[in-house]
Amino acid sequence: MINRILPAEWYPQSFVQLTWPHINSDWHDDIEEVTKCFVRLATEIIKHEKVLIVCPNAEDVKNQLNFDTYENVYFVEMQTNDTWARDHGMITTFEGSEIIVNDFVFNGWGMKFAANYDNKISNQLYKEGVFSNAKYVNRFPFVLEGGSIESDGMGTILTTEHCLLSKNRNEYLSKSEIEDRMYDYFGVSRVLWLKHGYLAGDDTDSHIDTLARFCNVNTIAYVSCNDKNDEHYDELKAMEKELQEFRNEKGEPYQLVALPMAEPIFNGDERLPATYANFLICNNAVLVPTYDCPQDEEALNVIKTCFPDREVVGLDCQVLIKQHGSLHCVTMQYPCGVV
Repeated sequence: MINRILPAEWYPQSFVQLTWPHINSDWHDDIEEVTKCFVRLATEIIKHEKVLIVCPNAEDVKNQLNFDTYENVYFVEMQTNDTWARDHGMITTFEGSEIIVNDFVFNGWGMKFAANYDNKISNQLYKEGVFSNAKYVNRFPFVLEGGSIESDGMGTILTTEHCLLSKNRNEYLSKSEIEDRMYDYFGVSRVLWLKHGYLAGDDTDSHIDTLARFCNVNTIAYVSCNDKNDEHYDELKAMEKELQEFRNEKGEPYQLVALPMAEPIFNGDERLPATYANFLICNNAVLVPTYDCPQDEEALNVIKTCFPDREVVGLDCQVLIKQHGSLHCVTMQYPCGVV
């Protein structure tokens, strides 16, 4: 039997991918603001590891970054639709001594948005030699976004029914058949399914990385809502109860850490999906989205308790939620050894 492992996000990393915003994407109305956000993000990541930047024009991005040196930055030029590297990026697995970069179909979260360029990014990166020490595997026709699954690195995946069982992804497969794909592709032995949990304004059909995250094999941080007048209250309380009923591989309850619900943030009449669960674990640090609201400090302090040996850094992501994603959504980490 093949010993296949889906590493947890806290596994040591080679680099983080960013797919850079540009004027011909959905960011055209907020291009200056979102570019500043990406510059801050790239600047922080590069303190801890290398950065891969996918973009139509590398010179434009260099002018925006204005770094003294680019020796720790990979640039690969290609056409892109958007910026959500978490979902069009490859998912890495280990198979014995071999590293596999798995290219799943990205169809714009169930064909909600154009993805004709973004679905090709991973294959093009491989052809460019970015993953020089890894084997490329195309998982067509299975549709899967990186933000839809959480791995503890020890054989357990956490996900949501609302996303993985949604229409226009893999509706030709039953829940058990999708589970079988998880076992096969990732070598996991368990899939923990959440039936509840959502965020207003979310386009992803409840990606797990907006709701609940593994911090270690025994700890899950999750979005909590204590305001009975908030539209999320019932769903997030039901999700909390599900998490309380889950058991780890030893049969013990998980240590659950409640993250605050950010105060409601609107774009016109539309409530935006501001979530502190959308943090990125990178080498020696955790980057946390903030939204210039009273809950920011509490969220940072809570996450510090989950990662006592890592620097916890808040980054203003108010602009990212205008397009219904946040910090984790625009990044994809690749473990040590892929290059």
